[in-house]
Amino acid sequence: MFHKSVLIKESIDALDIHPSGIYADATYGGGGHSREILSHLQDGKLFAFDQDEEALANKIDDPRITLINSNFRYIRNFMKLYRAIPVDGILADLGVSSHQFDIPERGFSTRFEGELDMRMDQRQEESAKDIINRYDESKIAEILSRYGEIRNAGKAAKLIFNARKSEPINTTSRLKEILTPCTVKGSENKFFAQVFQALRIEVNQELEALKEFLEQSVSILRPGGKLVIISYHSLEDRLVKDYFRSGNFEGEIKKDFFGNPIVPLKIITRKPVVPSSDEVMKNPRARSGRMRVAEKI
Repeated sequence: MFHKSVLIKESIDALDIHPSGIYADATYGGGGHSREILSHLQDGKLFAFDQDEEALANKIDDPRITLINSNFRYIRNFMKLYRAIPVDGILADLGVSSHQFDIPERGFSTRFEGELDMRMDQRQEESAKDIINRYDESKIAEILSRYGEIRNAGKAAKLIFNARKSEPINTTSRLKEILTPCTVKGSENKFFAQVFQALRIEVNQELEALKEFLEQSVSILRPGGKLVIISYHSLEDRLVKDYFRSGNFEGEIKKDFFGNPIVPLKIITRKPVVPSSDEVMKNPRARSGRMRVAEKI
């Protein structure tokens, strides 16, 4: 099963779909959001993106949708290719799919024994195994600290660096075994989830891809077009929040000669929209979802 669509009604309402419009679902997955967008279209078009080849098996049989096997960081190039600019609305649900978490050999989950892979795009060469066994100690510490927000990242990096001297670290269970001395009793699962998150973000260059996607999305949206982003951890949410507010990732609002702010977007959601308690009960993985919506000025 792929990632169950989160905040589906709220996100579709936020897109304010025109029946003849052009829309993009930047993270297709199991196609949940795409199906709902299509149900609101008549002669409109939907362009969906997913870098995971396994998502292509979920393609909806509908002539109005074009499913593109690519990372959303290339959205502008593809929308130009299909002569689909300007776009009326763009949706991105940044959650890792349940399908990826639930297949042991993909290496995303702390629950299963599997190879340290974590590549969302299987065509990509570098995996988590390569990072763990090739990066120097200081670089591993930096990744764990920055992307996993791990406090004892230096100690963890040293354990990894010393352990790989005798043999390569190739599996999820071996990595967990090596890092067990870094855990706090009762919080082991949280610690390992942070480690795996850090490695996954580095392997897939997730934050860099998100930055490129946000900048390109604004460039291809029509004035009044909506940008809807659902994020799941503070690193993503901070980037989205800063970009929506200021048009850059430093969060610094630039002003013109007259002191008017130069921003490309108008924020629609002053506070992020979160899933209802009923949705979380039905889909516990939705609990950390945060939706932000902006409109192109």
